[in-house]
Amino acid sequence: MAFSLNLPKLSIMGQGAVADSIEELVQQPINKPLIVTDNNLLDLGVLDSLFAALESKSIEYYVFNQVTPNPTASLVRAGYQAYLDNDCDCFIAVGGGSPVDCAKAIRIMSANPGDICDYNGIGKVINAGGYFIAINTTAGTAAEMTSNSVITDEENKVKMVIIDAKQIPDVAVNDPDLMIGLPANITASTGMDSLTHAIESYVTPGAHTLTEPTALEAIKLIAKWLPVAVKDGADIEARDKLACAQFLAGMSFNSAGLGLVHAMAHQPGATHNLPHGVCNAILLPIVCEFNAAVSPERFRAIAEAMGADTSKLNDVEAASLSVKKIRDLSELVGIPGGLAELGIVEDDIGGWIDKAMSDPCLGGNPRQPSPKDIIELFKRAM
Repeated sequence: MAFSLNLPKLSIMGQGAVADSIEELVQQPINKPLIVTDNNLLDLGVLDSLFAALESKSIEYYVFNQVTPNPTASLVRAGYQAYLDNDCDCFIAVGGGSPVDCAKAIRIMSANPGDICDYNGIGKVINAGGYFIAINTTAGTAAEMTSNSVITDEENKVKMVIIDAKQIPDVAVNDPDLMIGLPANITASTGMDSLTHAIESYVTPGAHTLTEPTALEAIKLIAKWLPVAVKDGADIEARDKLACAQFLAGMSFNSAGLGLVHAMAHQPGATHNLPHGVCNAILLPIVCEFNAAVSPERFRAIAEAMGADTSKLNDVEAASLSVKKIRDLSELVGIPGGLAELGIVEDDIGGWIDKAMSDPCLGGNPRQPSPKDIIELFKRAM
């Protein structure tokens, strides 16, 4: 069976990667980039090295810094208007998943007819749009190199998942210098998001010979280095290893797909504006228990990648150990123990079931759930 592996044209990793990306930009027929970011990163000076690199090449730019967590359709429309009003013709996103996803969506609007809500789903984007550099500042979402964007349709209270290879940035940048000082809670949540990407893409029926080893290596790196980075945000080796891990996880899920964790996590994220990585982390061990019933041998490999000795265990026992390792890691890095700690109540669950069942990520799950299953899994996550 044939499979595809869609990647950026160029990926630049390591210290100094930002400056190298601008060397690539000046080779393109561009005039003025729209820089999409959030105000916190701007205030913290995270973009200073980017501004210096652009100014050294006499490149004009406009900064759209209104991005918030869980970007909305209205925010995308505002960004598109800024793109038009300032005569921009290309894009630089700086941040984690929210700024990069927002830039992806603005780029769709810049090159395609209609509204961003018209592109919810798979394979609906017609034109890619202007040259696009995505500079990652967290080690979690892999948005800088994947074909997905997640935008909240606030009118319908649903997270749209736009999946199309035309969204993949031209250049993906992972410079660990930009990740130094990332707060421990964000380090933890984005790291667990990355772990979810790796695990879901490893157990999905879409996994293949190129995604399986990258997913397992990502799991191995995250299990080892995430606690280090949470404890010491200035550890440059930990930041670099986690950046590589989330990129590998992105390579895997960009081709193999995701699953039920994401289909469920999108729902409280949309209705309660909660951090995506935290929702994933809470749901991950619960969904892994559900999936292990049909593929325990896959979870044996996950347990081993997380450092467990499974030599004296059968597949079912090893799968249970993998779930314990996931829970232990979540607790170690300070993830909340359940959805109730985030302000969720059981009455919220009913409004999520149909949306979870229709989420594009669900098709990649190795065990297809019923609505009753999803209700039970949400209750267990409380």
